[in-house]
Amino acid sequence: MVTFEEIGIKSELMKGIEELGFDSPMPIQERVIPTLLKNEQDILGFAQTGTGKTAAFGLPIIQRIDLLNENPQALILSPTRELCLQIANDLNNYSKHIRGLNIVTVYGGADIVSQMRALKRGAHIIVATPGRMNDLLNRRKIIDLSEIETVVLDEADEMLSMGFREELDAILDRTPATKTTLLFSATMSKDVKKLATKYMRDPIEISVGERNAGAEQVKHLCYNVHEKDRYLALKRIVDYNPNIYGIIFCRTREETKEVARKLIQDGYNADALHGDLSQAQRESVMHKFRVKNLHLLTATDVAARGLDVKDLTHIINYNLPDDIITYIHRSGRTGRAGHNGISIAITNLREKYKITDIEKLLKKKFELKQLPTGKEVCEKRVLNIVGRLSTIEVDHEEIEKFLPAVYKKLESLSREDLIKHFVAMEFNRFLEYYKDADELSPPRERERGEFRKPKTNGNKRAGYSRLIPEIGFTRFYINLGEKDKITPPDLLGLVNRSTRQRNVEVGRINIMRKFSFFEVDEYFAKALLAGFKNITLNKKKVIVEISSREGNFEHASYNGNGNGDRNARRKKTKYKRKLGVM
Repeated sequence: MVTFEEIGIKSELMKGIEELGFDSPMPIQERVIPTLLKNEQDILGFAQTGTGKTAAFGLPIIQRIDLLNENPQALILSPTRELCLQIANDLNNYSKHIRGLNIVTVYGGADIVSQMRALKRGAHIIVATPGRMNDLLNRRKIIDLSEIETVVLDEADEMLSMGFREELDAILDRTPATKTTLLFSATMSKDVKKLATKYMRDPIEISVGERNAGAEQVKHLCYNVHEKDRYLALKRIVDYNPNIYGIIFCRTREETKEVARKLIQDGYNADALHGDLSQAQRESVMHKFRVKNLHLLTATDVAARGLDVKDLTHIINYNLPDDIITYIHRSGRTGRAGHNGISIAITNLREKYKITDIEKLLKKKFELKQLPTGKEVCEKRVLNIVGRLSTIEVDHEEIEKFLPAVYKKLESLSREDLIKHFVAMEFNRFLEYYKDADELSPPRERERGEFRKPKTNGNKRAGYSRLIPEIGFTRFYINLGEKDKITPPDLLGLVNRSTRQRNVEVGRINIMRKFSFFEVDEYFAKALLAGFKNITLNKKKVIVEISSREGNFEHASYNGNGNGDRNARRKKTKYKRKLGVM
């Protein structure tokens, strides 16, 4: 086994490394450290967060610093405040026994004056976010980067996806052309390629694992549910994993707040991380999560950028991200440093294509799971309680003095009753909730051309089955058709607009010449009707009505003259004639 000494790390650094418990270099450290110490060639590194990147670039940077030169010699750019502080903390731990080394962090959301003072006192290494660094360079002009020897772009794909391209260009243009550039990224996007081409000279590529691939220790699970059951599915997943410690990713900050509010209301140790929090509030939430006072953290992708928390057991995608690369970033937050992790996707049928695309990118298959039944959840919780009771450490000396009073209090209970009482104390909440809970059946995927079997009474032909919505769906009439140049994607857009949702499950769509029918998850029926009021398309008032099994209609819009019912009956009759059932 290779040691840090064998790859060139000096004794001053070895003391700090040994105190941190590092025995031997990780794969990326074994490949990057000797390259940086022996020559000044640029490095393009591909590795997931948690693979030891910080030590890979940090140890050789520290070793090459000239302590007598107080000007900045290394600049490390990272996407977020949290990651900046984490990198700086790691560098300080490595260099614990090196006197005179100054490492300064520069990031937004903190007092800029104190950061300026720290820079003026001297900084050998600057760890910064692009926004604050660019601000100090261009507006305040207090940093001289003319003697920078090494620039590190850590999590470059994250910085680019956050919109920092202009800031990166402005900063890198102020650094010497002779510098060594190290770019680390979990994925190789087009933007990362462009950045590397512009600022790197014949870089050596070093990859740990495959590009754009998730951590090997992460298992990927998928639960397919009706849209209306998404939160209930989340609860069931959490309940079935009693020792869960994870992040729940939501699409919007409002959804983040709402999911967290529901979880807290239902008795879970949860909170939300989103853009509306002040820096002090964000730090408070993160502290509680890191010390595990919170077991669940709901977050948007933006709020969780650069967030690094150890020992996460689960990542739950409450909604899949629009950009499938983001899924890899999410799932890579668990399964780190040799530990196993689970990434869960809660999806509806319309998101099936995204799962396929993610599988191609991951080169792994999702395990399609069915939600556990209430009985299975309760059984898992009981066994977890029993397991905790059997392994709990008992301080016999301390507890002995209280036992006489305890024995007297419990003397009326038999051994069996005592066990039941202890289990019930923690288990009653779940038993009460799940004893009457409905089972959450997955949505059934229709085969091409499949319709529900019609009810035949001798005078109705099979075409009438198209009037019958699928189970769990509501069928709607809309006064737009081929002559209005309406298409299925147009209808989907109108549904999303009216419900103010992005993942409403839509079933069959039948577009006729002057009108159309479509099916929507029944959970959103009222919201859709309310949302379609006063909507126009190409100066035409859009009318949407619920079409019942018998062909009657409920109106989203009325003409105000009492003719609504007659109009509905005429439309029903006309449609049935078109299908050939009258």
